[in-house]
Amino acid sequence: MSRSHPNIDIGIGDPDRKAIAGGLSVFLADSYVVYMMTHNFHWNVTGLHFNSLHQMFMAQYTEQWTALDEIAERIRALGYPAPGTYGAFAKLATIAEVDGQPAAMDMVRHLVAAQEAAARTARKLFPLVETARDQPTTDLLTRRLEIHEKTAWMLRSLLEG
Repeated sequence: MSRSHPNIDIGIGDPDRKAIAGGLSVFLADSYVVYMMTHNFHWNVTGLHFNSLHQMFMAQYTEQWTALDEIAERIRALGYPAPGTYGAFAKLATIAEVDGQPAAMDMVRHLVAAQEAAARTARKLFPLVETARDQPTTDLLTRRLEIHEKTAWMLRSLLEG
């Protein structure tokens, strides 16, 4: 991670801003993997549940796309560059890409796991942001956690019964 802007005085010291930006960079990378996976599955889903899954995945990847900008802009507000290349995301992400085009319900299983992994990545940042009294990042992470957990629940519901 590059050096921060030297004139930032928002009440969060540079070591904390750097650590938070680093954690948010991992979260951004995981969020990008979730976005790409969901969009890929939207394009390639087939079978009996094509229409409902195609529409559900579109709503999910559209929401996720907007979130990427929020996360990246928070990193920038903290004074650090946001990662923005496939190479950077590959190095930072904790979520593996899915090769090929799995069957529809396997797509759902992969997305459940990815949503849950993104939630875990976000949750790991709370002790740091709370100690630094970084309320904007706390708010961002809380909103993202709610969405990742709700999306995972909705996807898991498709696998029941």
